This record gives sequence, C-alpha cells and structure tokens, in this order.
Amino acid sequence: MTEIALTFECDGDSLVGIVHKPDAPRQRGVLFVVGGGPQYRAGGARQLTLWSRRLCAAGFPAFRFDYRGMGDAQGEFVGFERIDNDIRAAIDRFFEAVPEMTEVVLWGECDASSAILFYAHRDVRVKGLVLLNPWVRTQAGEAKTILRFYYLQRIMQPSFWKKVFGLRFNPFASLWSAWNLMRMTRTPKPSAEQTAGGTLGAPISREGSLPERLLQGLTRFAGPVMLVLSGRDLIAREFEEVVNADVAWQEQFRAKPVTRYDHPSADHTFSSAEERDQVVGWGLEWLRSW
Repeated sequence: MTEIALTFECDGDSLVGIVHKPDAPRQRGVLFVVGGGPQYRAGGARQLTLWSRRLCAAGFPAFRFDYRGMGDAQGEFVGFERIDNDIRAAIDRFFEAVPEMTEVVLWGECDASSAILFYAHRDVRVKGLVLLNPWVRTQAGEAKTILRFYYLQRIMQPSFWKKVFGLRFNPFASLWSAWNLMRMTRTPKPSAEQTAGGTLGAPISREGSLPERLLQGLTRFAGPVMLVLSGRDLIAREFEEVVNADVAWQEQFRAKPVTRYDHPSADHTFSSAEERDQVVGWGLEWLRSW
C-alpha cells in the first residue's frame, strides 16, 4: 500500500491530506472527518492514522485531511457546522487520487459525526456513515445527562462518602448546583418547521436546536449507518438521552439500516490500543457486510 501526501483547494484556501491507497483498491473508500475538538488529520492518540492503515491493509482506500483553520490547512476555522465545502473538496480529491473508487463512507467522532450528518445527504457519492459518540450538545441535554449519570455515579463512590464523613462536603453548594441544572433541563418545544425533514440535497436549516437539525440530516440520508457509543462518556449518554426521549429519532433508527456497537469500557476518544482495535475491527466487519 502507498501513503500519498497532497494538497487541494477549498474556497481559495489550501488544505492538506493523506491518502492511504492499497495496491488493489476496493471500490468503497473511507473519508475520515476530524472531530473531538481542535484535532488535526492524525487524530487523538494518532487514531486516524492507525485506523487508515488498518483499513488500507484490508483493501479499503482511506483519506484523512485537515479542514480550514485546522492542522496544516489554510483559512479560518468556522466550526463543525460550516465545513460542508471542506468535506466536498476532500471527497473530490479522494476520487481523483483513487480513480478505482465508486463510493465513499464518511467516518467521524464527536462533532465530526454531527458535521457528517449535516453533509451526507447532499452528496450521492456518500453511501454510508460511521458515527462515533455523536455530539448533540444542548444546555438542557447536558444538564439532564449530568443529573442522571454524574450525580448518581458520584454518590456510589467511596470517595464521596469519605468527603461527607470527613466534614468536607458542602451540601448547600451541591443543592444549589443541582437546582440550577434542573432549571436548565427545561427545553422549549420545537416548531413544525424546525422538525420537518426538508428538501433532499438542500443545506440543513440553522433554525432549531442541534439535535433537531441533526435529525433532519439523518432523515434525509438513506444509506447504512454504523453507530458506536462509549460506556465511559457523558457525550454518548447525552446522545442516548436524545434518542430515548424522541419518537422521531427512534423511528429513523428503525427505518434505516443502523448497526449499533457499544463499548462499555471505552472513553470518549477510544484512547487505548484495545479500544481503537475494537472500533476498527467493527468498522471492517460493517464495511464488508453490505
């Protein structure tokens, strides 16, 4: 296999990427979208580099790149909600570098999963999605997740009770914090316009909450989806809370070919070798299944 460093243009700015090309490429390639905060094309703990090499060894071309304002790319960072043009430019360059390809899967973690849901339905070349711990953060959603998971786990820990019996616990401060979180859990009801599916191929509206807009993206995308959720991650729990509380999300998961994997011991970024190997193993199994 060959690793090719290249540059390409997006709206006048130069972006940088690495293509991993097998000697005999499959027709399905994987484009990694960087996520999880201010990362670049190697990924946290070099996971995107390692995953790309594993996929390439199995015959799947892979491409990881820096979008504008990140890593070695030019331009200004505009946030994960506004990188449609970056993803499209990367796909264009990917197909040029590997002409044997006929379709591409988009793979992303955290806010990259969200960026993928905004973009995927707009490009007929995108046939599948890999979403790792999708970012659906709202103030209300974060507050509910902390109340349900963090506080419950905290009172089960011996260190908490040592603090209580050692008279180092301030109940008034904790109650005040919990009360503020309960106030933040109140979510306004979305309008019909905000929850409507919208037009296939059109950009996702910027009206409404992030979960509502991501649901529009999922609704418009018809291909298979691989979902991976970490057990030791509040962002994954927040995503679960969104799905469990919304019939529309549940209907989309039932209507679409969604393959879900849960990794109970994994953290948000799958930072250990065991966690990374498990995720890419699931990915290879899923890529070969359709």
